[in-house]
Amino acid sequence: MIPLEDNFNDILGKAMKGRGLSEASAAPSSGLSAEAIHRLLAGDFEESAARALAAELGLQPDALVGVARGLEHPVVPVPDGLATVTTNFGDMTVNAYVVWDRENRAAAIFDTGAEAGPILELIGREKLEVVAIFLTHSHADHIAALGALKSALDVEAWSSELEPVRGTRLFRPGDVFNVGRHFLRTRQTPGHSPGGTTFIVEGHTVQAAMVGDAIFAGSIGGVRSDYAETLATIRQEILGLPDHTILCPGHGPLTTVAREKAHNPFFA
Repeated sequence: MIPLEDNFNDILGKAMKGRGLSEASAAPSSGLSAEAIHRLLAGDFEESAARALAAELGLQPDALVGVARGLEHPVVPVPDGLATVTTNFGDMTVNAYVVWDRENRAAAIFDTGAEAGPILELIGREKLEVVAIFLTHSHADHIAALGALKSALDVEAWSSELEPVRGTRLFRPGDVFNVGRHFLRTRQTPGHSPGGTTFIVEGHTVQAAMVGDAIFAGSIGGVRSDYAETLATIRQEILGLPDHTILCPGHGPLTTVAREKAHNPFFA
């Protein structure tokens, strides 16, 4: 079982950074001392303090406490035709995904992770015909095996025109692709990176969104642009999808739109 990407203190830290607050500046309005906030950010969980700071940061307190107490790990049934490939990149793990049509075995790879081997083993085991590789964004952990996969499979890779990756063709927000009987629709979801893209997968057995580092189970990716705008984009472009849609993040476990709307501290 893949653990959640972020602990409660990671979530608090991301919200504070997004709102431009320091421990000292968050103290007066939260009713906490700077020292108490420092302890929370260091991972020392104290429920009443965590609730007070969460409320001040616009986070849902119950959802944050759920993450802290380990109560909110999602359990998502995985449909046939969707696989997660998790590899180690330095001291962290990163997810790539393979989606395929069960009848004609046409497949797409989303991001590459750190190693080509596990993806190539899956493709061989399932006898898949890879149509293309699609990149959610250009960060090194998501494209490290791109060259090896392109060489081994002799297929094209695609990246956003807003965040091009060398050696790829470029797509625009709103472009549509076919993978067997699956449709892939691109939605721009920046914030973590300028050209961050979510791929909406619509198929007979798979209804999913490849969200990269826009949103995680119980958290979000690090925001490198306007914080409020990033949250609004996630609400509209990702959490506006049907509740049963499976969300496939770049780190951590699978989740669903319904689960994140109910349990993610940033959106609950």
